[in-house]
Parts: sequence; structure tokens; C-alpha cells
Amino acid sequence: MLGIDNRNLFTDGSYAGSDEAYTPSYGVKPIIKYLPIDAVVWCPFDTVESEFVKQISKTNKVIYSHIKSDQDFFTYEPHEHWDMIISNPPYKDKRKFFERALSFNKPFALLMTVSWLNDAAPKELFKDVDLQLLLFNKRIKFTNPDNRVNNKVTFSSAYYCNNILPKQIVMENLDVC
Repeated sequence: MLGIDNRNLFTDGSYAGSDEAYTPSYGVKPIIKYLPIDAVVWCPFDTVESEFVKQISKTNKVIYSHIKSDQDFFTYEPHEHWDMIISNPPYKDKRKFFERALSFNKPFALLMTVSWLNDAAPKELFKDVDLQLLLFNKRIKFTNPDNRVNNKVTFSSAYYCNNILPKQIVMENLDVC
């Protein structure tokens, strides 16, 4: 999931000024090989229809939650045991999402724009924590809720990870369908 501003959620489940877009399966698959098979993965920005849930559940147990189900990432945590977070958070308020993820002291991989590295926030947030990056040879083509390719997303994305990858920078080829 991408670009949902939790404060703009209407009671009917729609979003004001939504730039919501979805990660295709080929954007999820590269991270899966780095997950321990016995790890329980929390996908906190996802529904059962999410490719994160669909793809990761092929190898791991997945717990998912979403703001549409009154499970706001800033106040909600699953009651079940979970080992790591894998997902694509909203791109607005990036720092807050990473602060919350870091607060759990558990591994995570969050898909985010590569250009965020130009911001001061990741430098401050990861000053004392090993930032790992899973970078791609191509851009991910996110889709709109109606399954059309979202041509507004013109930036490269990477997984910003903590305690997931075998080294700080890993390059992967995207098998774009």
C-alpha cells in the first residue's frame, strides 16, 4: 500500500485527496527470500487482497491490519505474536512510520522512495541503527485501486530494512510482468 493519509479516511472507507496505490506482486517477491521461514510477519498497511499478504503467506504466517479496519499503525499492535514488519507504508509522514517501526525493536522492511535518502530524517533515525537497503534495477509500477498502472509514481523505490538483509546494501533484479 502507498500514500494513504490516515487522517483523510472517510467513514465509507474512501480517502480525501487519496494517492493510494498498490504494490504489485513482483515488488513483494524480492524481499521474501530474506525472511526466515518460521517468522511471523505483520503487514500493518494491508488487507487480505494485498500482494504483501498473498505473496508472503506462501512462505510465512502473516498477520495483517489496515486503517480501514480501525487498526491504525500508530495505536494498534496485533495481539498475536509477530516477529517482523514487512509492508509499504503511506509515503506521507514517512518519518513517523519509521519511528513507530523502530520503536518495536524488531526487524522490518518498509518499501519507500529512494529519494527519501536526501532527507535529514533517515540520517537521524538510523544514526545508531543499521540501515539496510534492498535496491532494484527497475522502478516498481504501482497500481491504482482499479488495477490500472499508476503513472504518477515516477520515483524509484527500495526496501528500508533493519535486521533483515545479509548486508547493508543488496541489489535485486525486478521481474516486471
